[in-house]
Amino acid sequence: MPSIWSAPNPILFGFGAAEQTGAELRRLGCKKALVVFDKGVAAAGISGKIIKIIEDAGIKAVPFGDVQADPPDWSVEAAGALAVSEGADCVVGVGGGSSLDTAKGAKLLIANPPPLKRYYGREGVVTQPSVPLIVIPTTAGTGSECTPGGVITDTERGIKTNIAGVGCSVTLGIVDPELTMGLPPAVTAATGMDALCHCVESLTSARANAISAITGREGIALVARHLARAVRNGDDRAAREGMMKASTLGGISMSGALCHLSHDIGRSLGAKFHVPHGNGCAACLPQVLEVTAPVKTAEVRYFAECFGAQLPPDASAADIGAAARDAARGLMTEISLPTLPKLGLGLGELLDAVPDEVVMQCEMAAKNGIVTSPLPVTRALIADIITRAYNEN
Repeated sequence: MPSIWSAPNPILFGFGAAEQTGAELRRLGCKKALVVFDKGVAAAGISGKIIKIIEDAGIKAVPFGDVQADPPDWSVEAAGALAVSEGADCVVGVGGGSSLDTAKGAKLLIANPPPLKRYYGREGVVTQPSVPLIVIPTTAGTGSECTPGGVITDTERGIKTNIAGVGCSVTLGIVDPELTMGLPPAVTAATGMDALCHCVESLTSARANAISAITGREGIALVARHLARAVRNGDDRAAREGMMKASTLGGISMSGALCHLSHDIGRSLGAKFHVPHGNGCAACLPQVLEVTAPVKTAEVRYFAECFGAQLPPDASAADIGAAARDAARGLMTEISLPTLPKLGLGLGELLDAVPDEVVMQCEMAAKNGIVTSPLPVTRALIADIITRAYNEN
């Protein structure tokens, strides 16, 4: 089948890159920027730093500092309304995935009238071009600086969905590892696992392609070398830079191949139980790798070997899957990533809510011609993955 992939927007990468934010906005002809961030980014002093850089360049900054986790539609619409009322001619998103997705939605609504639900979906979404958008990640996980859409919580249906189209596209990503130096170990671990899931799932997706074969593999190798180091020592500059590279490569990797089972489960955990995104996606990764091994054997073997597994040349798919499962579990233990029980969830409530939700989401995507899982998605498969993850990890 044809290889499906998406080229990302330009990226400025490196320590100190955020200092160029004002100059880049000036280059784009901007005069008033909506600056989108959350309370944690404000408390860390990062949003204040970026606002000063913007204002020192002679550009007015309009702060929107009320970003919500798993951004609900009403919050994104509030950001868009502020941008319109203030006459903002550009948007700057600063923070983790929720801030960057909110910024994308705000940009969309400047040129495309609300409500936001008019623009849900991945394929076939028609939107009008909008103002420039610069995104500045402060975590190494989402890869949102180079993905063409965002994830929004549809509060009417209680699900996570996508916005897409030219109306919310990124104009420039500024990726500065310096901004991640103060991240606590738990946030470093969770966001790093999100990056890993992007790389693994895009590499093993039914839509995997020539680009994800390169970027996904390199991203996995970078996580294997750097994530545990970054969790142990947040001041390890090489580890922080390596994880930012992995995160950006993960964003590029999934732009065409998209993600599958780990993210399908993680999105449901986020929407139904408010589990942080990285934790939710990683919660079942070991078991997803194991069940995927029979159909994506070489790719799963690569994962296992990146994390130190010693496999003979004639290893069976079952042995490769078990090695990958154990490698992922070992990483989760090393970085103290909470398992499903430690997240305070009961197996019964998970089985009542998650399998049906995942199947529904996959069926809706399939109607639009989007099939990403390398395996047929059934309620039994998802229930088995969740049950095993709950008992084994």
